[in-house]
Amino acid sequence: MFIETESTPNPATLKFLPGRDVMGGNGTADFANAEAAQRSPLASKLFTLPGITRVFLGADFITVTEDGAQGWQAMRPQVLGAIMEHFMAGAPVLDSAEDEADGDFDPADAEIVEQIKELLDSRVRPAVAGDGGDIVFRGFREGIVKLHLQGACSGCPSSRATLKHGVENMLRHYVPEVRSVEQVDA
Repeated sequence: MFIETESTPNPATLKFLPGRDVMGGNGTADFANAEAAQRSPLASKLFTLPGITRVFLGADFITVTEDGAQGWQAMRPQVLGAIMEHFMAGAPVLDSAEDEADGDFDPADAEIVEQIKELLDSRVRPAVAGDGGDIVFRGFREGIVKLHLQGACSGCPSSRATLKHGVENMLRHYVPEVRSVEQVDA
């Protein structure tokens, strides 16, 4: 099994591409600690490695964030070994599915929310996934779109600029009801 690695805009995070489906069409999963990762044998295995602070599972990739104590030169072989061992054993990526919340919004704004979600899905998510992360709609109230960044994008130094200058400008252009975009933690 050959696993490619790619750097991400977040220097603490590497993207691992195992050459097979990770989550496939089942969305994404973001684990900020070992406790949150209990429903994922793969993420749990990665959290047993010293210095791992976040694991994100995408359609065909895994992003792993480390605390900087050892550095990626030391950590990369350990992470590669854990991922390879997991897939070679044929273990599931997730033990159970978790339903994704639809977000907080006024039902009267359902049409606007659908436009926002369509733009996020078609224009933003592919670019963010290319960097090893994801962006999730969390709500729309009084012209403010609330988004949650996951994976490599969570904690990335350029994430605020991406949200304000990229996502917010694009949404305001196509959806005049959007006044601003805010990042939320969950």
